[in-house]
Amino acid sequence: MELTDAQIDEGLGRLQDWERDDSAPVIRRTVRLPGFTQAIALVDDIAQAAEQADHHPAIDIRFNKVHLALSTHSEGALTEKDLSLAARIDELVPGHER
Repeated sequence: MELTDAQIDEGLGRLQDWERDDSAPVIRRTVRLPGFTQAIALVDDIAQAAEQADHHPAIDIRFNKVHLALSTHSEGALTEKDLSLAARIDELVPGHER
């Protein structure tokens, strides 16, 4: 179910470094890691979490930066699925920052 602006803002307040895209129903985060292998390892863990959630982010890897975008395409909006997967990603990031 589509989230209201207030629900999105409240949800973003619980997340780390996620931002709302004003031009589309998307939330984004960029993670900078020590190197390429850490970036790939994080993406692998995100892929596993996304499969479990049956909700898949757009991911772009540029050396040590991982750019993430979440949206529920079937709804054409942001939903709780996006906020939940973002929260799970936030849990995964610290294990790859060393």
